[in-house]
Amino acid sequence: MAKVIVYDVYSEALEVFDLSENDTMPYVYGDTMRVSEFRGSSRSNVLWTTNAAMESWNATRRSYGAPIPFRYAFKRIWEGGHGRQSQHYAGVSFDVGQALSQTQRNRIWNVAKNLGVWVYVEPISMTPTWVHFDKRYGTPACSAGYPTLRQGSRGVYVLILQDALNALGYSTQTLDGAFGSNTRAALIAYQRNNGLTADGISGCGTWTRLVNEVVGIGRTPTVIDP
Repeated sequence: MAKVIVYDVYSEALEVFDLSENDTMPYVYGDTMRVSEFRGSSRSNVLWTTNAAMESWNATRRSYGAPIPFRYAFKRIWEGGHGRQSQHYAGVSFDVGQALSQTQRNRIWNVAKNLGVWVYVEPISMTPTWVHFDKRYGTPACSAGYPTLRQGSRGVYVLILQDALNALGYSTQTLDGAFGSNTRAALIAYQRNNGLTADGISGCGTWTRLVNEVVGIGRTPTVIDP
């Protein structure tokens, strides 16, 4: 069983689904993506994404008209396996087509690019044996990466922030995607201990320091599962 948290980017609601590995992911049509596929190699019992990412997947799959196998979607940030501010940790990114021919990957790339439903489709020259697309949202705090977060923020980037702080021993008391007073207190404590401006806001400097410490460190005793 897995707990799947879905952030509704339109209403800002956070929905929670208890699903088996063979269940279809929430908001996915036609059984084209199961929980086990979205999980990939992650060993976490909680996964997260957005309804917008799932809707973009639906449009791409329908337009392509055939199965789109993929190996990498979700990872928790302390599991690592991707870059410092990877959208895979947000659950809105897919690396697909590894088992297909270059011709098939090129067609998937063209479908994804021409549909305009993804925020970023990586150039083919950067992904020679797969196709990458993601549905990131918000204005990046740095030139690329995650948006600035503060008390009142909600969504998958708050989940990343909470997960990272908890893994490093700064307890947010929960993992729910809602930036409340406990998350702010944990963030301020982290900032104070790391020579950052202790304003309770996760901007470029805080994100950069935080992800450099936490990516790929593995599950720690202070990690929280909802």
